[in-house]
Amino acid sequence: MVNQTVLPCMPAAGITPQSPATSSFRVGADPDAPDVVVGIRRFVESPSVDQALLYRSCLALEREPDFQRIESRSRSLQLVALVAFILAGGALVETWGFAAGWMAEAAVSVVGVVIAWAMVEPPPGIGAPADVAASPGDDRSSLLPALNLPVFLKLIAPAALLGATAGAMAFVAQTSGETDPGRMTMLVAVITLAEAMGAAVAARLAPSVRSQIVLGGLGAAVAIAGLGLPAMFVPALVALSCLEGVVQPLRAAAIQRVAADHVRARAASVASACDKAAATIALVVAGSVPRLR
Repeated sequence: MVNQTVLPCMPAAGITPQSPATSSFRVGADPDAPDVVVGIRRFVESPSVDQALLYRSCLALEREPDFQRIESRSRSLQLVALVAFILAGGALVETWGFAAGWMAEAAVSVVGVVIAWAMVEPPPGIGAPADVAASPGDDRSSLLPALNLPVFLKLIAPAALLGATAGAMAFVAQTSGETDPGRMTMLVAVITLAEAMGAAVAARLAPSVRSQIVLGGLGAAVAIAGLGLPAMFVPALVALSCLEGVVQPLRAAAIQRVAADHVRARAASVASACDKAAATIALVVAGSVPRLR
């Protein structure tokens, strides 16, 4: 959440990546240096440690069933806060300039560092209580001691492909036709709020391989409809964003419950890496196709 302050504020401030105004934050001889630095930072961001730590904490507190609800609520609040950052960041940069935006991000990041430093890691190796060790509809009946490729592909691939498709369609929507900053900001806000709504809904669904496959198939149908009917493109994008909000917390819960303690963080890292790889490929493809008019 704290890492989303400056870049989302650019459309709200009337500045696009192609705008001459972006020269105010170019550094050194290489005009692409800040973009490369920010890209590297965003690529290494991963929710895996957060999810593994949260799940282990829930086990230590004997609140394992609460993991999915907490993960869903946290993701939903994060996305709502991101919308607030988009709007507030745009006003901040437009009024006081990019230096103020970077300073605000640094200040919020310092708060995050303090909170992280104050956290206490729960002891490893805590198992789920017997009464929640397995239940119909999820995959807790057999913990995997290592990364099992078939199982994790079924868990990881649907969400990764759905998120990549949504990201590519959002890219096309923001770079096709008119690129009015106000309209682009509203589009980003609507997409983000749709994802937040989906994350809130995820708290009430059962995490399992089956749910991932069903949501992935539904996302594929929505994407095909949006790509086949130009008038449905933006509604399909919003629907895909909502589905992405649903599928991500469900996948997080399913991975944490199916993996043994010593591979939970690694499994979530693999999922995050697959998300980024799929998103990169989708954006390359989206950038090479003709724009919608």
